[in-house]
This record gives sequence, structure tokens and C-alpha cells, in this order.
Amino acid sequence: MKKLVLASLALTCAASVFAQGTVNFGNRVSGTLVSYVYGMKPGDPTFSQVGNGNVDFPVGTTDWTGFTRVGGSAYSIALMSAPGADAADAALQWVSTTTTFRTGTGAGVIAGVTVTLPNVAKDAAAATVLAFAWDNTTPYATPAAAWTAWQGGLIAGGSSGKFNVTAIGGDSNVPANLLGLKSFNLYMVPEPTTMALAGLGAAALLIFRRRK
Repeated sequence: MKKLVLASLALTCAASVFAQGTVNFGNRVSGTLVSYVYGMKPGDPTFSQVGNGNVDFPVGTTDWTGFTRVGGSAYSIALMSAPGADAADAALQWVSTTTTFRTGTGAGVIAGVTVTLPNVAKDAAAATVLAFAWDNTTPYATPAAAWTAWQGGLIAGGSSGKFNVTAIGGDSNVPANLLGLKSFNLYMVPEPTTMALAGLGAAALLIFRRRK
């Protein structure tokens, strides 16, 4: 009996070490959080911006005029997380759960789910989080694969950038809302050759000005 109790205690301790915190993966919580995910800017597919507009909460000054909010299962979104506030990029890990977007008047709104952060303890004081959305018309098996395709200029995607979430869900806390998540849009990462040409052009212009 004593051995059984000791074994049970050991398993409990091990479980607590690997305990994982939870968050409410959504971007519209009445009176608490309202942000949206938009598609590419018409006429400028490489344009990117992050920030709340006049219909968001809290209200911001970012201009989303002319943008269309993404909707439906053709678009997917996932999270990355790291323990503690303001964690380094290298500490971020993909959350395995992905979700999509609502349609109609709910376009731009995440089809909310509760997700578990793989590397953040239950009831942690804070976590660093990043949201990534992408065009999943041609399905990708994992968010990491979609991220690689986006960075390679193959699909449209967009990132919220890092933000901090406090009072992570667990045994004492309910799943935390993603306070700090701001509206952002999808865009095409310029092809490396395009970026290189732009850099050469800027360098040539700088040399020309110095010679004058």
C-alpha cells in the first residue's frame, strides 16, 4: 500500500511538471476584446499592418478602409506561445490546435476554441503569444508548414506580432482571453529576388546622392 501511495505521488508530481495552461483562442469577446483579421490590401499584396481601428476594442487609429475581412474554412489561424512575458522568438512553440473563421457578418472573427499552450504551465502569471493566419485553400498539414510557405512567398499569411497574456488558465484560472491581440492583415512576403533588387536600388540611390 505504501509503495502504491508513493507511486501515485510521483505520478502527480510528474503531471504537475508537465501541466499546460489554457487560453481562449478568440478575437471577439464582448466588452473585453474586439479585433479582426483582414485579407490582402487591394492593389498592394505586400502591404502589412497591425493595429486596432475605430470598430475595435480597445479603439485604435489604424485605418482599415478598403480591406475585406477573411472568412470561412479557406483561412486558418494558429498560435505560438512561450512561458513568461516578452519571451525571445526562439522560445516560441506552435500550439497544435488550429481553427478557422466565421462567415457573413462574422467574417474576420476567429471560430473560437479553448487551446492548450504546450510550454506554459497551468495558472502561469504570463505567457508570450503570437497569432498567425494564412490562406489554407491548398491545405497545409501544420502551421509550421504554412509559415514556411508564407515566408517563401507561396501563400498569403499574416502575423499579429508577439504580445503578452496574463493569468493563464489552469486549476485556479479560467482560460485567459487574448488581451493585447490587435487586428492584422494577410499579405504576400516579397520574393527574395524582388527584395534584393529593391535593396540594390536603394544602395545605388544612396551612392548617387553622396557623389553629388
